[in-house]
Amino acid sequence: MPETEPENTPRGAPVGRRTLLGMLGAGAAGLAAAPYLQAGWEGLLGKASQLDPTGLTGLLPNPGGFRYYSVVGSVPRKGETDYALTIDGLVHRPRTYTLADLRAFPQTRVVHDVRCTDGWRVAKVPFDGVKLSDLLDDAGVGPGGEALSFGCFDGAYTESLTLEQARRDDVLVALRMQDAPITHEHGGPVRLYVAPMYFYKSAKWLSGVSVTGRVVPGYWEQRGYDVDGWLDDAH
Repeated sequence: MPETEPENTPRGAPVGRRTLLGMLGAGAAGLAAAPYLQAGWEGLLGKASQLDPTGLTGLLPNPGGFRYYSVVGSVPRKGETDYALTIDGLVHRPRTYTLADLRAFPQTRVVHDVRCTDGWRVAKVPFDGVKLSDLLDDAGVGPGGEALSFGCFDGAYTESLTLEQARRDDVLVALRMQDAPITHEHGGPVRLYVAPMYFYKSAKWLSGVSVTGRVVPGYWEQRGYDVDGWLDDAH
């Protein structure tokens, strides 16, 4: 009895040709269906999170690795015909942009890990959109403008950045995520993306940007989160 088996001896019972073809077919069908299954699960979690006052649905992972959070019971859906982003406050030229307007700006791609303060992380997520600095230049920041306050069409969430932070090249008004339009569950059709900071700084369902004279702490920052939510490797 040899101490080890010969290198080329297969283990276990042989697999028949028909069984092998069946397994390959099932695998291919699974790969083809995976995007649809993931989208369905994401939509289900997104809807559930908006009806869950406990926030426990945020603890459920989904196939993409993201978890969904909302601070209100429901969020209206907006799209091509009714979405608008305003820029106002201490600016020379208040602006209102449609989705088509935003797409007409030069688009920038940022690929970075998404990290949440709850500990989950999704590696190398691509976002595409308009650099926030381009929109600020279009509106023209006026005297005394030192910070930004972001509003969302969920009617409750707010965020903030200093003007210096907002002008970084890796801060986007994002229209696409993972090479597709941003879904409602992920904060679409337009969300903020602040790559060097924890994900709570990347406000979902973005509807307004106001230039202010000082930082106005956002929704979670009024509840104890850091106003400067830098990732550890951001500098």
